[in-house]
Amino acid sequence: MQQSSRKIRRRTSKRTEKRIQLTPAQKLKFEKLLERLEIQFENEKLIIQAFTHSSYVNEHRIRPFDDNERLEFLGDAVLELAVSQYLYKKFDTMSEGEMTKLRAAIVCEPSLAKFATYLNFGEIVLLGKGEEMTGGRERPALLADVFESFVGALYLDQGLEAVYHFLSVTIYPKIDEGAFSHMMDFKSQLQEFIQRDGLGAIQYHIVQERGPAHAREFVSEVILNETKLGVGVGRSKKEAEQQAAQKALEKLMDK
Repeated sequence: MQQSSRKIRRRTSKRTEKRIQLTPAQKLKFEKLLERLEIQFENEKLIIQAFTHSSYVNEHRIRPFDDNERLEFLGDAVLELAVSQYLYKKFDTMSEGEMTKLRAAIVCEPSLAKFATYLNFGEIVLLGKGEEMTGGRERPALLADVFESFVGALYLDQGLEAVYHFLSVTIYPKIDEGAFSHMMDFKSQLQEFIQRDGLGAIQYHIVQERGPAHAREFVSEVILNETKLGVGVGRSKKEAEQQAAQKALEKLMDK
């Protein structure tokens, strides 16, 4: 029994140590992507991990944590920093609240999914068969995650300057064109979303006012058919409502 148990442990250990092995066709896709982006990774494992979905890891019994979720976590923070710095330098008269709204419009799931689609990231991501069959390559949430994980991988491999350069040919030009201005009005977006799908009627309620007169804060709730969809906080009632609408949109799009 002891000998049999040791054999089982050995087999389990080998299975969890399995690494990703790309096919020639997959390798070619990665090479073409990096050639198109004019980027050369020092650590090729990072770029592969950035495009490895958890469904692929689970299906192929690859080592735990070899999917792109940790890189996505890092890339999300790096992307917010890079975009925040650009907005701070680009718009020297824009208020904190306005920059926050604009940044949210830029790094939100729909925007990042569009960038990933433009870069053909969906064609390269490694997916399990189930995710593939259900249209994972075109799923906005998955594409947005891949974009963030790519940014995380690029940061680890080459630092912030490389990230800034990558964004200078992908995101920054769109900011300069004003491509995100309309997305800052989250109340209008939410209204369009609700009307398009015939979900019902929405209402906004200021449920709390707090803080001293010189630094007043308002708390707003957005209600859909008596169900609370989002809560927002702002220095004005309008800003609080916008924040609540943004939270509601995020909740509805995650469903």
